[in-house]
Amino acid sequence: MTAPMPVRPPEPPGPPPYRAPEKGRAPEQRRPTRLFAPLRETGRLFALAGTVCRETFRRPFQVREFIEQFWFVASVTILPAALVSIPFGAVIALQVGSLTQQLGAQSFTGGASVLAVIQQASPIIVALLVSGAAGSAICADLGSRKIREELDAMEVMGVSPVQRLVVPRVLATMLVAVLLNGLVSVVGTLGGYFFNVILQHGTPGAYLSSFSALAQLPDLYISEIKALIFGFIAGIVAAYRGLNPRGGPKGVGDAVNQSVVITFMLLFFVNMILTAIYLQIVPAKGS
Repeated sequence: MTAPMPVRPPEPPGPPPYRAPEKGRAPEQRRPTRLFAPLRETGRLFALAGTVCRETFRRPFQVREFIEQFWFVASVTILPAALVSIPFGAVIALQVGSLTQQLGAQSFTGGASVLAVIQQASPIIVALLVSGAAGSAICADLGSRKIREELDAMEVMGVSPVQRLVVPRVLATMLVAVLLNGLVSVVGTLGGYFFNVILQHGTPGAYLSSFSALAQLPDLYISEIKALIFGFIAGIVAAYRGLNPRGGPKGVGDAVNQSVVITFMLLFFVNMILTAIYLQIVPAKGS
């Protein structure tokens, strides 16, 4: 006869045994909350903006990189900006001229159209071109460096990628945006003047006199301030998406598309805020 099997005493109560998480699911304590993902990305974007502002005053300043990036951004945006500003100025002048004719105020066509070009159209055109042409190139360049692990190698050698690569690109986009804003304002105003005088048979003297009657110097100031801020936003968003690609080379292309879309949304939102603040602070001329 075989001996009876020993009876194992019952195990004391304790925590349940660990079970491996299901495939495709993270443990409960590490499951990311999708609702907080946009806030996390926004925080990282603002952190990069703060780092860029801090690293701007750190020595040595990358003068050669800044000049090269300035020339690149200017070369890819100056001609499209001049060509796009002509139809923008023409459309604004034609639309405003048609409305003033209906209201019987043809003498204010020049001032209204020029103010619309300087305050709204010119900074928006510059920002869209800088973010679409230069920002996408900056994002692609930084993204390709990231997937090739060049940025990691720079950090290992003690070189800050933000101070070495990001700061010159952001400053270049800001400076080009400010200078390009003046060009777009002049070309757009000339285009509006030509179409108003030639097509709508307006008076050149009335066009210029209405501009001097309605416009004031702060209108030019807010236009340049908008261009400066828009250039900063375009450079920061492009650099952030370029530094954080996902999924290899395909992720770089997705990051470029995301940077352009995010920049466009931020530009229109910030433009609304700046316009509202300007209209509340600066009174209209003659009021």
